[in-house]
Amino acid sequence: MTKLPKFSDAKVLVIGDVMLDRFWHGAATRISPEAPVPVVKVAGVDDRPGGAGNVAINLAALGVETTLSGLVGDDEHAKQLRSAVEAKGVRWSVMPCPADTIVKLRVLSRNQQLIRMDFEAPLNDYADESFLQYASNLIAEHDVVLLSDYAKGTLTNIEALISACRVLKTPVLVDPKGADFSRYAGATLITPNLSEFEAVVGACHQDDTVISARARDLCEQHGFEAVLVTRSERGMTLQSKEGEPLHLPALAREVFDVTGAGDTVISAMAAGLASQDSLENSTRLANVAAGLVVGKVGTATVTREELQGALLQSEGDVQDLPAFGVVTEQEAVAAVARLKAEGQRVVMTNGCFDLLHPGHVTYLSQAAALADVLIVAVNEDASVTRLKGSDRPINGIDSRMSVLAGLRSVSYVVPFSEDTPARLIEAISPDVLVKGGDYAVNEIAGHEHVLESGGEVIILEFVEGFSTTATIKRISTDS
Repeated sequence: MTKLPKFSDAKVLVIGDVMLDRFWHGAATRISPEAPVPVVKVAGVDDRPGGAGNVAINLAALGVETTLSGLVGDDEHAKQLRSAVEAKGVRWSVMPCPADTIVKLRVLSRNQQLIRMDFEAPLNDYADESFLQYASNLIAEHDVVLLSDYAKGTLTNIEALISACRVLKTPVLVDPKGADFSRYAGATLITPNLSEFEAVVGACHQDDTVISARARDLCEQHGFEAVLVTRSERGMTLQSKEGEPLHLPALAREVFDVTGAGDTVISAMAAGLASQDSLENSTRLANVAAGLVVGKVGTATVTREELQGALLQSEGDVQDLPAFGVVTEQEAVAAVARLKAEGQRVVMTNGCFDLLHPGHVTYLSQAAALADVLIVAVNEDASVTRLKGSDRPINGIDSRMSVLAGLRSVSYVVPFSEDTPARLIEAISPDVLVKGGDYAVNEIAGHEHVLESGGEVIILEFVEGFSTTATIKRISTDS
């Protein structure tokens, strides 16, 4: 099974062409009388970081500590970009220059691109020694450097940046452009798509053997440790300087938009390598991430939770996820990834729930009302005994979970063996964490992860007059 790194300890520096991706959305219900083109009635505008900015927020979405460097204009578009990037948790270390910030405008109708318009001026003249020194000074603080080349001029002197990385023994990944890969000599990894690859090595006709052989030749010619060729519907191929190739099939079920898919691939690769993962495992993660992102519209990102769920499903660890009921931890993680991808909010709570009473039922109903889906984590029997005493639980774990699963308010019930559900909460990563009783937020297990992930921690009052301990005492007295 491919293991998903934690990512949160990884630090990645992204240097490259930073731009604003602008999307105009609307219905196209008629053809223009002026020309044979559709008329789009614009109903919404969506601005997102593009180019190296999209790479950076892809990394941040995975939980990686990310810094963005590049060149932008001193204008309103740059201010919008900075605000959007920093809102995603990315550190902005981008130099202003006299050129206008690059903007790519896409017009969409029914999730399909109709036209793209680019507003740009070359940045070559501004990628001078001062910029190289500025960007190079950031390298030592990071585990991996990612160079995102969109041929807009920011990486005109990319050789100097790669050299600086090699001096510091910092792995450097390159998303290449153009037909001269010698510019990237000494890079740890380059990630061309098939058309970019064939522009350099010649037609490969989707032949696995030919692709791997020519990728190995590139490694030898330019000192790359590996080449990763993304092959659209045919998946991807990783070829290292030595060793056998890794061919992975495409995993996308439905493709809406390939915009930014390459950004997602190299981001996942960088996240894995910065987490001390292997090239092979990082490639598997990147392949799964690519399958997720092409199912979204526009320059989108993939979260760690989505990646975890999709990874489990793609490797056969979770088949046909149940719509509700008692689940394993792996099934719960996969279900939450799917639900979040669908835009649903998840609330989670936990407890022993030994003897279910009206207070529990009311509390769980209130918790369920806070989001779309309620997950209840339940202490396994040994855990209850450690917490409550040798005479507990009254009911075994299977019985307790079965009763909870029968409540209309509860979507999923999942067991945990530790005394607190902190590890399970981090794995599931709910949008809302709920606990009942007289607690402070900082006393609730798992609160740190939920708050750091942008979620909420809410304390609900228990209904007075109901208690499992009191019920057990009454039963003992009556008997």
